Amino acid sequence: MESALEEIEFLALSANRVEVLESLAEEGHTRNELAAATGASQATLGRILGDFRERSWIRREGSEYVATATGRLVASGITDLQRIIETERRLREVVDYLPRTELTFDLRRLADATITTPSQTRPNAPLSRLLELLEGADDVRTVSHAFNEQTLSLVQDRAETSEQTFRGVFSRSAIEALVDDAALRDRLEALLATDGTAIRVRDGSVPLAVMLLDDVVYLLLRDEQGVLRASIDTDDEAVRSWAEETIAEYWTNADSLADAGFSLE
Repeated sequence: MESALEEIEFLALSANRVEVLESLAEEGHTRNELAAATGASQATLGRILGDFRERSWIRREGSEYVATATGRLVASGITDLQRIIETERRLREVVDYLPRTELTFDLRRLADATITTPSQTRPNAPLSRLLELLEGADDVRTVSHAFNEQTLSLVQDRAETSEQTFRGVFSRSAIEALVDDAALRDRLEALLATDGTAIRVRDGSVPLAVMLLDDVVYLLLRDEQGVLRASIDTDDEAVRSWAEETIAEYWTNADSLADAGFSLE
């Protein structure tokens, strides 16, 4: 009897085998329908169907072939494996910058996420993506170890015209950097004076930068030196639930600006 790895190899070495099994797992097909759907020759189909019948993955019902219960199980598994590998390949370039201990959702939920990385022609592409999302958001909630000038300026402008509500938890170093710069301090004070704005300070570590912009989750990824490496954004429901819970937890465990020693509010 072949090992599990040998069975996986048997399927993986032929795209036609995978496509035929997945098709039959969905519904019954005649041999001619399978040939039209896959482009496989009749000789190739004959070998595939014969191999599948030997493994009891399919059976014949009249003129159609259908997957058995175990055939559907294998088809589901190979589909899941393909999706996992496709997601891994998309994340491969940025995996070293993911806040691993913080991301408690299944990474497969990022399969359709938008991944933005810097390039020679667009070195600030991740930040530009964030500003684009901020422009259209009505409600913004965030946890971050930084609050850069462009983001602060845009949030302030939209908050002052009542186009956006904003609530954020930032590291102490992020707020200190703004307070130490006169122009940025003025902007921060102006933001805090608007309705629908609230900011808290986290004295402990803030190992991630996540923003919830209406229904979109945005992750800003930096390396250990603080260099911007990428961003990921998605409207996946499970990731959104994670972001809501994470931001709420940080908010609960953070201090007001006054309690943190900042006389800004």
